[in-house]
Amino acid sequence: MKITVIGIGPGAYENLTIKAERALQACDVVIGYTVYVDLVKGYCGDKEFLSTPMKQEVDRCRRAFAEAKKGKKVALVCSGDAGVYGMAGLMYEVGEAYPEIEIEVIPGITAALAGAAVLGAPLTHDFAVISLSDLLTPWETIEARLRAAAQADFCISLYNPSSRKRKGYLKKACEILLAYKSPKTVCGYVKNIGREGEKMVVLSLEVLVDTEVDMFTTVFIGNASTKVIAGKMITPRGYRIEGM
Repeated sequence: MKITVIGIGPGAYENLTIKAERALQACDVVIGYTVYVDLVKGYCGDKEFLSTPMKQEVDRCRRAFAEAKKGKKVALVCSGDAGVYGMAGLMYEVGEAYPEIEIEVIPGITAALAGAAVLGAPLTHDFAVISLSDLLTPWETIEARLRAAAQADFCISLYNPSSRKRKGYLKKACEILLAYKSPKTVCGYVKNIGREGEKMVVLSLEVLVDTEVDMFTTVFIGNASTKVIAGKMITPRGYRIEGM
């Protein structure tokens, strides 16, 4: 008995890895958050689809194990990469009660990487990925991580920058970063990565602090070397280019 935990990337078929696509074709049942199940329905063939709304992650995992115990080949889908703010870790935790069932994790393209490709190359050097959602992490911890990343001059990718209940969180994060970074720091954001309505914007940190985004947006903060080339956000790795 086995459950495959699959990162589906941004959701478009062309952004699936070959291994992920093969696993989806081979399974009997696909389980996941309603939005992610809907994203894969069109290219999964004749499967059984089971979905749950947000905040039912533990129940979703238990349902996957229950279906696997029936002898079904189960695929649990997550957006991006299942191991980056995804379900892979929780599946292993819940799976301690089901030692007879094997878990395989198939990686996917996480939003930091997919969004970076749209913006240009903002993560070419060391970077940190921080979620602004305080649903499972205290804001004090998030703030400490923002300060540490800013002090170390990491490029930063911000997940979950805003929602209906957290409209001012990106502003708070930017104000923390401005204590350590120049207001002219090159930043960017991408909305609806890899989906209809995709939009990218390159701007400065002093402009970003007053910019409103939604939960479908990933935000990028450059380091001291990040610059704009041909309208794209580029962080140099440090190579010497002769003649320039």
